[in-house]
Amino acid sequence: MRTMFRISAAALVVSLLGMTQLSATEPLGEAVISSTEVTATVAKIDHETRAVTLKAADGEEFSFIASEEVRNLAQVQVGDVVTVAYIESISWEHRKGGLADLTGTAAGARAAPGEMPGGVLASEIVLTVEIIAIDRETPTVTFRGPEGQTKTVLVRHPERLDGVAIGDTVDITYTEAVAISVDRGE
Repeated sequence: MRTMFRISAAALVVSLLGMTQLSATEPLGEAVISSTEVTATVAKIDHETRAVTLKAADGEEFSFIASEEVRNLAQVQVGDVVTVAYIESISWEHRKGGLADLTGTAAGARAAPGEMPGGVLASEIVLTVEIIAIDRETPTVTFRGPEGQTKTVLVRHPERLDGVAIGDTVDITYTEAVAISVDRGE
């Protein structure tokens, strides 16, 4: 079960990232990706009230009420292991021309009836900004967003400004996904 939700989270992230191939002459951009996974053991569960207490490896306990959206809670027992995996990324990609824009996408899935509880959620936001000024001396670039707001940023790698011109756009993509699974304790 845990493997299925990890695969589902990874598949959603990859599909939401919209991996596209660029020509060799087009600047590629950059991405930063981070992920974390935590596990906890079910220390207490009251199926009638849906109150759940999880115990982390360090002994700290965390209690909550599982909403009705948590399918198949009746199958969870003391000693079961809850795993939460979180992935986020931010990337940028330079494009010739285009218009400032803001778009978003979200997708999710949860365990089918009869399975152990679990699910995956993923979302992506793409902000396209227009380059309105370039200062190669400093080096900085000034962007204008879809609502007319402007922001000037310091360029960490000035050599990447080669081929960049006023009027070009930059797609800034933020993606995050979370997968939760419950497995029988050992």
